[in-house]
Amino acid sequence: MRDVAAAYRRWAHAEAEGVSDTYFAWAMAIADAPGALERIAALPTAKWQPNLVFAAAHAAGAPLGSPEASTTWLEQHWASVEPIIRARSTQTNEAGRCAVLLPTLSRLTGPVALIEAGASAGLCLFPDRYSYRYAVGGTTVSIDPPDGASEVIASCTVDGALPPVRLPDVAWRAGVDLHPIDPRDAEQVAWLETLVWPEHEHHRRRLQAAAAIAAEDPPRIVAGDIVERIPSLVAEAPAGSHVVVFHSAVLAYLTPERRTMFVEMIESLPEVTWISNEGESVLPTVDAQVAEPIAGITVLAVNGRAMALVGPHGQRYQALDAPAAPASAARRRRARTASLPTTGA
Repeated sequence: MRDVAAAYRRWAHAEAEGVSDTYFAWAMAIADAPGALERIAALPTAKWQPNLVFAAAHAAGAPLGSPEASTTWLEQHWASVEPIIRARSTQTNEAGRCAVLLPTLSRLTGPVALIEAGASAGLCLFPDRYSYRYAVGGTTVSIDPPDGASEVIASCTVDGALPPVRLPDVAWRAGVDLHPIDPRDAEQVAWLETLVWPEHEHHRRRLQAAAAIAAEDPPRIVAGDIVERIPSLVAEAPAGSHVVVFHSAVLAYLTPERRTMFVEMIESLPEVTWISNEGESVLPTVDAQVAEPIAGITVLAVNGRAMALVGPHGQRYQALDAPAAPASAARRRRARTASLPTTGA
């Protein structure tokens, strides 16, 4: 139980502090609650995640007021909460992350074929149908779809780079997920809403608007393992399109060995641009290129080259003056990134 308590304290300070007062207080309370710790410790380690446990408790009717009351409720209603934890997974589908993908996507030439690893409901597969507001210095740069402002608006502060100037021409979109979510299914979308942290009502509204867009034209999302299924989707992409494989906060859920297999798979695919957006220690060769602290944020990289430190919900894009990509793939990556800016703009 000591491991669970330490994990919850660590998560509270690294992820929730200053972001969600409710979840920070709840995580700290659970770390001091032997009954709750005993129940969580009996779960598979991958299911210890505080945000999964909290979302499952919320779905089962847990109060979100006093953390002590919530912890007591969790112990008393564990029989209702545990099945949800075991059946569900964290599938946060934050459309706002498209704001930090756009600096790269907007500079690719020709029609783009988007493939997302860990796509959930595919809400990040529609960067061309959302509106963006980039704060640069004292000005705001607005980008809207050709038919006008979208119901989904992603706001992002940009440091050290010019903001995007246009939306990508997306010709095809697809994804892979262990448990795909159908944006037309109200019950499945309700689970995504439950995963949104209590204070983040604007994220919840954005998710609802993005789900409505996806429901009108659902992307193709295949069920399966991302290492095994991505190559077949790449092979299906329309001829003449610029294939982009991307993922955000996904590889942390793979074992280190499986992450290595994923990277090797991606690097074996010819003429594919790879955009990764992952947290600390997930891609060590990317982290090694960053001199600044990474905790609490993510590193956006293109073809293994660190381009920017970004906010976990796409709210910040801080360009990096990164070193060259690892030598093992340098030749192939140079060929694929020749048209991309070196600052990640």
